[in-house]
Amino acid sequence: MWKLMKLEWKKNNLKKYIFKATVMTIILFLMLLMTSGELDNQETVEAYGQSMVYAAVKMFSDICFILCTAVMLASVIIGAYRDKTMDLMFSYPMKRQKILLSQMLVVWIFNVTALILCKLLIYGGFFLAGFWADITLQGITSGEIFGEAAFWLELVMDSAAMVSISYTVLFIGMRMKSSKAAILASLAVIVLTQGNIGSYTFINNIPFYLFLMVLAVIAVFLCIYKIEEKDVDS
Repeated sequence: MWKLMKLEWKKNNLKKYIFKATVMTIILFLMLLMTSGELDNQETVEAYGQSMVYAAVKMFSDICFILCTAVMLASVIIGAYRDKTMDLMFSYPMKRQKILLSQMLVVWIFNVTALILCKLLIYGGFFLAGFWADITLQGITSGEIFGEAAFWLELVMDSAAMVSISYTVLFIGMRMKSSKAAILASLAVIVLTQGNIGSYTFINNIPFYLFLMVLAVIAVFLCIYKIEEKDVDS
């Protein structure tokens, strides 16, 4: 499996996504830094129980990597079906399920790692900015939050959950044989997990997130179910 994953990394030139994720993180940090004065004040901290910048980092980084996960799935898996390169891969003397799972794992590991690093780099940027700017992020500027086990647990679990939920779009893209369909479906996932209708929202709604994760597991299962018996073009 590990050799297959390394092969997928090289074949799809995934190094380009490292550059894109880095640029995306820098742009996100600068955007939040410019708006931190408006988002973060004593009133918002008292109203929401935490810094709005802290919440904004989580929300916008999650949005970026839900979309990034969908784009990579569309390129690595759905695009392989569209461009007929999957025919060659399925001619290898190994199970097709193993090939598909290796592709899914490469995308999952990359995006979970990138999302965690994105949040840490932005938090770290605010921590450093706090030395010469009047930014009070309720723990981020003091550095106390980085020493809390709850922070690290939430960081890893939330990042893994957001990327995992994104896999619901894979079944849609493969079913419709369209990368665009997968990317458009990711926008629906973003609206459901990060948006709100009036005062109602599913943000941080754990039961709803668990429901979406179950759907993602089902989507992955359906993508590999009886793949050994199916024709690539069907």
